[in-house]
Amino acid sequence: MAVDFLQLAVPGVQALRPYQPGKPIDELARELGLNESDIVKLASNENPMGPGPKALAAIEASLQDVTLYPDGAGFELKKALCEKLGIKPEQITLGNGSSDILDFIVRVFVNDGDNIVVSQHSFAIYGLVAKMVGADCIQVPAVDFGHDLKAMAAAINERTKIVFITNPNNPTGTWLTRSELVSFLNSVPEHVLVLLDEAYFEFVAEEEYPDGISLLADYPNLVVARTFSKAYGLAALRVGYSVSGPQIADLLNRVRPPFNVNSQALAAAAAALTDDDYVASTLAVNRAGLMQLEAAFKELGLSFIPSVGNFIAFKVPENTDENTVYQSMLQQGVIIRPVGNYDMPGYLRVTVGTEPQNAKFIEALKTVLS
Repeated sequence: MAVDFLQLAVPGVQALRPYQPGKPIDELARELGLNESDIVKLASNENPMGPGPKALAAIEASLQDVTLYPDGAGFELKKALCEKLGIKPEQITLGNGSSDILDFIVRVFVNDGDNIVVSQHSFAIYGLVAKMVGADCIQVPAVDFGHDLKAMAAAINERTKIVFITNPNNPTGTWLTRSELVSFLNSVPEHVLVLLDEAYFEFVAEEEYPDGISLLADYPNLVVARTFSKAYGLAALRVGYSVSGPQIADLLNRVRPPFNVNSQALAAAAAALTDDDYVASTLAVNRAGLMQLEAAFKELGLSFIPSVGNFIAFKVPENTDENTVYQSMLQQGVIIRPVGNYDMPGYLRVTVGTEPQNAKFIEALKTVLS
């Protein structure tokens, strides 16, 4: 008799569906017979500038030690983070991307039957990692595509272990002010953790935008997660981190697998923290790109959600199916991102690219909508 391995899986995993990332360039090239060089991928909020020169040099230098295991403690990267952020090594947990941190915190603090609280239109991974351990995910309706913090605080109950806040939010690009965030933190019970996901914080230029790490001293239940995948252009290397109180960091590190961040990622990330010129160039390109895309949407009469990140969500015309537009854009050699799984019918998300990449997207969109 054949074994039904689905029934052997833990209950939380049985109902899961794998996370669907943006379509890779080589996959589209194979499917449609296109040249990879003719394809523009603006689907996964990657840095169109490529990695910085200091990161590339560090990667090359680290290759001679590829036969050796990486530094499991990540000493040099933690040292660089401490110098950059004014924190202590015992506050840091390193991850294979910041998504690792999301997994760690749920495995440490959430049991079967507990719950987490998230906002509608927030990162899909939050719910996935909760369901893996048999927890419920309480999704609070958004307001103007952003977090309704008062409603999220009201949703906390005796089984709530973690509230996930994304600032700025992906995929909507909305953001929270310091006063809004502080007011929310003051309303959260001290035994409920708050995971503040700041994957896109470098892109925000708003004066009222809060630095989550500056709030840690006042809120011991706060954990701030960040990544090197976006502004630092190191998405393929998978490296992120969290900053928290030492006791929480110690617990997260107890479930962190040994060698979860490879040597090239450790070296590149440490070097990237010193490359201020590269980050400044990235932010300048992003600001110009957002303006280019917003102008195009206005010209086409398309509504969009104002964004402070390196992406922007726009709405296709009425009586137009967004998935049809997405598929048609693929035929034009442009990869963007459907966001129907984020309760955003009619919307698509596009990553901000370089000026030529944005221009190709705009021309393709005009062709598809004509």
